[in-house]
Amino acid sequence: MFLPVIMAGGSGSRLWPLSRSAYPKQYLPLASENSMLQETVLRIKGSEHLAPLVICNEDNRFMVAEQLRAIDALKAPVILEPVGRNTAPAIALAALQATANGEDPIMLVLAADHVIQNNQAFIQAIEKAQALAAEDKMVTFGIVPTHAETGYGYIKRGSEVETAYKVDSFVEKPDLATATEYLNSGEYYWNSGMFMFKASRYLAELNKFQPEILAACKTAIGNTASDLDFVRVDKAAFEACPDDSIDYAVMEKTDAAVVVPLDAGWNDVGSWSALWEVNNKDDNGNAVRGDFIGENTKNCLVYGSVEGRMVATVGVEDLVIVDTKDAVMVAAKDKVQDVKNIVNQLKAEGRSEFKFHREVYRPWGKYDSIDNGARYQVKRITVKPGAKLSVQMHHHRAEHWIVVSGTAKVTNGDKEILLTENQSTYIPVGVIHALENPGKVPLELIEVQSGSYLGEDDIVRFEDRYGRV
Repeated sequence: MFLPVIMAGGSGSRLWPLSRSAYPKQYLPLASENSMLQETVLRIKGSEHLAPLVICNEDNRFMVAEQLRAIDALKAPVILEPVGRNTAPAIALAALQATANGEDPIMLVLAADHVIQNNQAFIQAIEKAQALAAEDKMVTFGIVPTHAETGYGYIKRGSEVETAYKVDSFVEKPDLATATEYLNSGEYYWNSGMFMFKASRYLAELNKFQPEILAACKTAIGNTASDLDFVRVDKAAFEACPDDSIDYAVMEKTDAAVVVPLDAGWNDVGSWSALWEVNNKDDNGNAVRGDFIGENTKNCLVYGSVEGRMVATVGVEDLVIVDTKDAVMVAAKDKVQDVKNIVNQLKAEGRSEFKFHREVYRPWGKYDSIDNGARYQVKRITVKPGAKLSVQMHHHRAEHWIVVSGTAKVTNGDKEILLTENQSTYIPVGVIHALENPGKVPLELIEVQSGSYLGEDDIVRFEDRYGRV
């Protein structure tokens, strides 16, 4: 029996404009109808293991909970990182949580944003690794390379150990000539960033090589607070933790490291060209999502919103075309690594497209900013059945709410009213108000904001069932 530990952090810059800072790629349905996080959980669901332990940052907590709940996998509290401190501290939090009740599970550490096309081969590799981890080995999974790749770190194998190999060394991303040598030698694997070991063994090795990390994580996990589906660790203690990867902190130093070869169609989907590789293609080599018509178009990735506009192309090859509600990106397939330069420019200019989509998810549902001007903004709001927005007030804006479908229970000052389809209400500036869906179907409404300042930070919360006060 093992404990899957899924690391679901990430900044979301390499697959912009689909992936963004507030909505990284692991929460997107890139290679199937499920998100990458959901696919990671489903990949091991049904195997003999404990409920998955997921680690994410605080901003994405409600999205993680909803996606896990949708596949019936929210069986354990999600650990929230108040700040990013790399993989070694994140795994330490998971190991400390896993051993808190005197248990010592074998942990299978996975990233939430990988694609694995041959699940049977993946499960077989896990079974090999589990036997080794039971013998106190520190197992990493090495991807059998298919080409001379310069974008990954490599693991050089040493002598054979049962069904695996000792790790001779970890090496940084090579240039093309060196990568070609690695490929031809047959002694190198791509570093997958996936691991398996006993929780106690990891903590012991971390204490040996990076005791500062372990001490900080012990303090952080020793002062937790439960919040709905989440576990919050002590922010000050975790902020003081050194920032280090598991490779640097432990795996490169331990003498117990072994590598299990994995040949299972692995891809970390680190770029738009990688996403083209893992998706099904038509007879012209085009990978398509959404409404698309192509004339004399070859070897392109066209990613449009399923609910969005038609994308049409004529006489193009080897392009990536991504259409979202608020941005369109066109890039040469061999230049997609430079997307990060666009993201950096958006960030430097303080533009919202760096962080948010036009459609923004909240614990109670979502909103879509469908129009805006100097002193007004129009949103389409969807509230889930039984959900309620916070009891709040705005200093600078008034709001009009028009119900499109469903039933709204509205608190407007000292009045409480029910609104149904085509009915509306007006919330003046400074009036305390709340919105709830008491029904069994989603509540859809149009909100028209007007005022001198329309920023999302003009909210004074008095009561909130999601702990945001």
